[in-house]
Amino acid sequence: MKKLQYTLLVALTIGFVTKNFAQHSRYVIKNGFSIGGGITQFDIITDNFETKKGEGWIGNMTATVEIPHKWYNLSYGMQLSENTISTTGFDVPLSSIAQDIEYKIFTAQLQFLWHAKPFKTSHFTIDFGPMLQYNSDLELSDDEQENFILADFDTVQANAVKDLNNFNVNGSIGATLGIGFFKVRAQYIYGFTNILDALNDSEFNQVLGRDFKGNQSMFAFTGMITF
Repeated sequence: MKKLQYTLLVALTIGFVTKNFAQHSRYVIKNGFSIGGGITQFDIITDNFETKKGEGWIGNMTATVEIPHKWYNLSYGMQLSENTISTTGFDVPLSSIAQDIEYKIFTAQLQFLWHAKPFKTSHFTIDFGPMLQYNSDLELSDDEQENFILADFDTVQANAVKDLNNFNVNGSIGATLGIGFFKVRAQYIYGFTNILDALNDSEFNQVLGRDFKGNQSMFAFTGMITF
């Protein structure tokens, strides 16, 4: 997973180190870029088992298009994040003491956003748009918990529940506030596709026969430096 993160980061850096200006009629359209990072809160909304929101980190790099004469600006870019999510389980069967079992998940997201300007300036915008996501499978944060029994499945071990749908389509909505070169953004990302679909073909589900359905839910809070 670490090799994948480094490869994506290098590709991201190469792709966005540009800045230029374009003349459109009598208006100046400014093209630039921004880099930033922050924290996330991640969850999977599902009825199949109980989950607990987990925290993580996020980094992004974005190409921006400032359009003074329009009610919106545009941006496109990539976000890389590592998130956590938890459920409960037992170290031995029939135990009455439940423990949190934490998983990690890595995501790479390509996004295209419109930035509506309700006050006709870029100091505050309402952001929305689609997002394509690659994500890893679930990985246990503590390998010593791989044989724990999940509370919602009776006989299923923690290391068996790892397969996810690796390519997903999301929607994003949020807001950006800032003056000058520094901005802060709050963003909510919802997964339209079934991220748990791969569990339907898992070995343990051949016995359980459950219909796994789940949608990603992620909040991201980032600070950005713009150029």
